[in-house]
Amino acid sequence: MSRDKDWQVRASRRLRVVDAFVIAWAVVGAYVIRFGFDPDFVITGQEANYVWMSVAIAVVWWFMLGAWNSRQSRILGAGPDEYKRVAAASLWLFGLIAIFSYVLRLEPARGYVGIALPVGLAGLLLARWLLRQHLSVARQKGDSMSRLLLLGGPSAVAHLASSLYRAKHSGYLPVAAYTPGAPGRPSIEPNSGLPILGHDTDTDSVLAAIESCQADAVAVSAGVQLHPQTIRHLGWELAARNIGLIMAPALTDIAGPRIHTQQVAGLPLIHVTTPTLEGGQRVAKRLFDVLVSGILIVIASPLMIAIALLVKIGSNGPVLFKQDRVGIEGQHFQMLKFRSMVLDAEARLLELQHRNEGNGLLFKIKDDPRITRVGGVLRKYSLDELPQLFNVFVGAMSLVGPRPPLPREVEAYESDVRRRLLVKPGLTGLWQVSGRSNLSWQDSVRLDLYYVENWSLAGDLVIILRTARAVFHSTGAY
Repeated sequence: MSRDKDWQVRASRRLRVVDAFVIAWAVVGAYVIRFGFDPDFVITGQEANYVWMSVAIAVVWWFMLGAWNSRQSRILGAGPDEYKRVAAASLWLFGLIAIFSYVLRLEPARGYVGIALPVGLAGLLLARWLLRQHLSVARQKGDSMSRLLLLGGPSAVAHLASSLYRAKHSGYLPVAAYTPGAPGRPSIEPNSGLPILGHDTDTDSVLAAIESCQADAVAVSAGVQLHPQTIRHLGWELAARNIGLIMAPALTDIAGPRIHTQQVAGLPLIHVTTPTLEGGQRVAKRLFDVLVSGILIVIASPLMIAIALLVKIGSNGPVLFKQDRVGIEGQHFQMLKFRSMVLDAEARLLELQHRNEGNGLLFKIKDDPRITRVGGVLRKYSLDELPQLFNVFVGAMSLVGPRPPLPREVEAYESDVRRRLLVKPGLTGLWQVSGRSNLSWQDSVRLDLYYVENWSLAGDLVIILRTARAVFHSTGAY
């Protein structure tokens, strides 16, 4: 198969056209809203009119999006960099307008700027999101991908390949492996099924393998038995051939904010900061939990009253179901839920154990006979979990965190899984927005540990926004 970079050209061209359309729409719209259709409106004391100013802003805005590399194929489709660069370019533009207006003593209409900036920025971000969805669909089909040659030790290559296969939306497609100095010399990597194109440690052999598989980039992973000088020469040769070089260190589930690079004697040292949730961060998270949960309790009170009546009418028993769960540092608490099962649900657990469809330590049945008619609807849209807002308000839980485990689950935890208990369990979390009951036990643990290792208030906000979508689609809820 020949190397195909046409998707990068098409994506860049599409972005340039969409950016131009959105900017023109925002600037023209702001002008019309603020000044009407009079083209002769003149800035106070100046000769130039707002028509020419609008044209200048639109042109400069469009070029600044390019100058900030917001259309690079490397950042399209995954991660926050694309959005950050669009926002940075837009804010810089209007910051420069403010500076020039002050220095030159101009007085541009605040209403005009106040409309153009937020409307244009929101339009650009929305357009990028829509294009990202289109690109993600194409990548799930195997299109619009960058072909990768994986260079490293056998185990590192297998791990990197499996990680990239799970994240097709990132746009990287492993097509072959190269394991310099590896013993055994198999022709196929057993775990990923990738063809192994060579084991020699010289630059020419690696370049021949790259040409053979028509790779767009080379990902150098851990365990690569190449001299640093060889890797340096390889980088020069790849740059001359317009082929990307990606370094993939043996760091798993580490978020970007924890990674910092430092140049020492020509070496790019990677520093990984220690995750902490102490002091100001803990206070900020707690204040956020109290404020948001309190507001949600007030807003959702009529709905919770209605649900309570439906639960009471639908079956005999209490409205609320209280269950012992394990919280931060192993402390037990009573988690609240609207009762969605019959009264003797816990007693019937043993007789249904053989029908368990959950993974690992989780017990789940899709068509659980213990669920009431009302309970089925509540579970589908996660409405049975609304009383947990009170758990959040009093401090036993957080709005965002790992899934609150049962005591019997904690007793079976391996040592590394116990790190989930370093933070409060959450009403929602990465597990909630990534498939819920459809997740395997390993994926659930991985997501929870990722959250513990990389917590941030901004990340919590993103998870809360994603939760609304997950609940609406009711994916994995049963």
